[in-house]
Order: sequence, then C-alpha cells, then structure tokens
Amino acid sequence: MIPVPASTRIWLAAGVTDMRKGFNGLAMLAETILKEDPFSGHLFVFRGRRGDLIKVIWWDGQGACLFSKRLERGHFVWPSPADGRVAVTKAQLAMLLEGIDWRAPQRTWRPLIAG
Repeated sequence: MIPVPASTRIWLAAGVTDMRKGFNGLAMLAETILKEDPFSGHLFVFRGRRGDLIKVIWWDGQGACLFSKRLERGHFVWPSPADGRVAVTKAQLAMLLEGIDWRAPQRTWRPLIAG
C-alpha cells in the first residue's frame, strides 16, 4: 500500500480517462478537471474506459510517483461521470484497489447492548 500521510486527501476522477497518459498528462487533468494542485501531496486516482485499469499519481515531496493496477477479472467500482470528483478515505481506497465495492461495504455484526 502507498504510505499515505494522515493529512493526505484522496480524489477519484469520475468518468473515464485516457490510460495512455503518464504523470504529466494526469497531473494536467488533476489541475484542470479536478481543480486541485497535483503537487500538493494528495493522491489522484483515474480509471480507464474498460474499468479494469486504474492509475494513481502522487507527489511525495521529492518526486512524482505513478502507480497502476490492472484487475485480471472484474472491474473497479467507479462513480458516475456526473459526480466530477469524489473524495474517499484510505480504507475506501484500499477496498477499491482490491476490487471491492467501496461505496457500500458489508459491516461486521455489532451487538446492540453491552453484556
């Protein structure tokens, strides 16, 4: 997992992205479409048209990082294009990277009363 500092925000770019883009092209999208500074230390996550490939860009303070993941089966659950951008938590990002539906995770059973 990416060592994300506590103050870091994680942004999903709704809709589809041209996955031929590298860090520079995706950083430009973060700046123009998401209206965020790509060099802020936040994570920006983009998904391809087929839904089985995502790319994450991150500026760690020393340089540009570009991570990618392709699922062998299934697709990444993604917000609709009308949403524009969506902020997620570290836990939701972890579920997303595992191919789990991060929008409605199944919670474990919780007792109603103590004792």
